[in-house]
Amino acid sequence: MKTSSLGDVVHNLPVVDDLHRALPGVEVDWLVEQAFAEVPALHPGVHAVIPCALRRWRARPWAAESRAGWREMRERLAARPYDLVVDTQGLLKSALLARLATGPRAGFDQSSVREALATRFYQQAYPVPRTLHALERNRQLVAQAAGYTLCDPPSYGLRLPPGGGGRDDGNLDDWDPRTPFVVFLHATARAEKLWPESAWIALGREAYERLGLRALLPWGSDAERARAERLARSIPGARVPARTGLAELARGLSRARVVIGVDTGLLHLASAVGVRCIGIYVATDPARNGLYPPSVGLNLGGMSIVPGPGEVLAAVSQVTAWQAP
Repeated sequence: MKTSSLGDVVHNLPVVDDLHRALPGVEVDWLVEQAFAEVPALHPGVHAVIPCALRRWRARPWAAESRAGWREMRERLAARPYDLVVDTQGLLKSALLARLATGPRAGFDQSSVREALATRFYQQAYPVPRTLHALERNRQLVAQAAGYTLCDPPSYGLRLPPGGGGRDDGNLDDWDPRTPFVVFLHATARAEKLWPESAWIALGREAYERLGLRALLPWGSDAERARAERLARSIPGARVPARTGLAELARGLSRARVVIGVDTGLLHLASAVGVRCIGIYVATDPARNGLYPPSVGLNLGGMSIVPGPGEVLAAVSQVTAWQAP
């Protein structure tokens, strides 16, 4: 059970592969926020995706749509007995949601959980060091709860639908890999995580003029679109693609030569579909939430450490020279 945010959902994907390796024939259901439901649905090892929309339901608790959505989620969670219900989110809200499912509940113990009250609703609680990367914390928790030992490196396991001729390919015209491109994931919900626009412009110009890479600048809100369009006006060859759903965006990202982004869930989605990535961290610790494992890309910067365009451009040359795994 990992409901949100997007980066957290992506970092939970290797748990699915772990479970299938350790317990052949296991069926894995996943409760997730509706906005991110397309991501676990891309994993062939997920038996059923159960969407919830807590944010929307809380905003309009008495609306018919909210009541119907809540009822459907509860019915699906209660429809079958589970051998194990694991809350890898570690929040009070996710622990309460876990109670709606039938089966023994497990989660982080008091020393490891994000919100201490959550542990009151687990029947089994396990210690996992807080210093580990978020992805490894998820893996270790589930391995302890399900009774197996981790032996293999993490695998995200996503399988993208084949492109070409699909109903949504028209939205991917800008993502044509025959003209090499770099994706700039320039937006994030927290302003302190942003990289300066002047740095993006300098990087975009150098990538185009020295490496022949045109920049694509995806967006997800009106403010992000305005920012993308502002940047594109100053970067030669840059484009602002149409907004797409997550599954379609994942396919577009998979066509990139390299993806460069601030601390945002889309950066981790790009790494999960096998693209070489560069993470730009200016206000958070990449050791705990950066690109992982190291084979998927490079993390630059850190808490109050702002990398410059030249450092990022050098990283582009480095990761694009790596051989595919």
